[in-house]
Amino acid sequence: MSKIEIIPVQGGALLDRFIRMPERLYHDDPHYVAPLHLERKDALTKKNPFFGHAEAQFWLARRDGRDVGRISAQIDHEGLKIRPDGSGQFGLIAAEDDPAIFAALLATAEDWLRARGMKRMQGPFNLNVNEEVGLLVEGFDTPPMLLMGHDRPYVAARLLEQGLVKEKDVFAYLYDITADLPAGARRLLDRPLPGGLKVRRVDFKRYDAEIRTVTDIFNDAWRNNWGFVPLTEAETDYLAKSLKPLINPRLTSIVELNGEAVGFLVGLPNLNEAIRDLNGKLLPFGWAKLLWRLKVSGVKTARVPLMGIRRSASQGVIGSLLPFLLIDAVRKEAVQMGFSHIELSWILEDNMPMRHINESLGSVAYKTYRIYEKPL
Repeated sequence: MSKIEIIPVQGGALLDRFIRMPERLYHDDPHYVAPLHLERKDALTKKNPFFGHAEAQFWLARRDGRDVGRISAQIDHEGLKIRPDGSGQFGLIAAEDDPAIFAALLATAEDWLRARGMKRMQGPFNLNVNEEVGLLVEGFDTPPMLLMGHDRPYVAARLLEQGLVKEKDVFAYLYDITADLPAGARRLLDRPLPGGLKVRRVDFKRYDAEIRTVTDIFNDAWRNNWGFVPLTEAETDYLAKSLKPLINPRLTSIVELNGEAVGFLVGLPNLNEAIRDLNGKLLPFGWAKLLWRLKVSGVKTARVPLMGIRRSASQGVIGSLLPFLLIDAVRKEAVQMGFSHIELSWILEDNMPMRHINESLGSVAYKTYRIYEKPL
């Protein structure tokens, strides 16, 4: 067997190869959706404010003159401020089904992290906990939604061979919004709202301020959760700019209690449904197809990647009601807009309150993503 060469990614040409490498692996997978190359270049370069508090390195594995695998390693210093446990991450892993390739890639990532003082490795994170997380281990028979991963079934076995073990699972729930609400949920939502509660849409005239409000609630709501890393102001600005073309006020809801915003939900049209046949390219005609599908012909699925409720409002009767109000407000609008299904993701396996809410609405955990760990 020919030698496997591990090449550090430096410069635009190698980054382009790194981005495109999985497309050959998945050429016969009807459920794979190639991400837009332009979006990936932004996400994997200094344009992504993640690199303002993190360092990373990418590698390609090459054998017999062709690229056969890839991996990243990264250290999120913002996360280490919160949990100084010496954890570094790996991610963006994809390779041919050969244990030797996975061994070479993972050993390279481990060595890089170890040399920088890390004590254990977690992953995959693409690139951090606020982006794509986990390896798909269940749910290979449907395409991934916007900003969710898709992997070959053999990858999990290759990781286990290299000494990685499960740390945490996260679930993606699929919600058929055309179905009637279960009786219990309907009774809860049909009650008059308690005094001082108001559900509204995002106000685009105050878009930047609204995004900052959403980020503040997010950082407050999730700060005690497993793996939490707060969104920085730079990341908030980046998020506001990058998501604005996809955000439709009808797919957002903000709940106010006595005039203060205490919860939010952001739904986004499933971009993957619109780009499924573009092979990552927007030229020469990709832009036209994408705009047509998003603005004219429409897509039938959406994803809720962001939701949160301030801890001060998360207890008691009101706290139990707010998630249902947020979800149902968007559900009603989405049905009128022609959507049929919404993915609620991702949800930690031990976040039982949120899992119970999803299941009480009739949604089903249809994909499982796994985060692994290994001492260094």
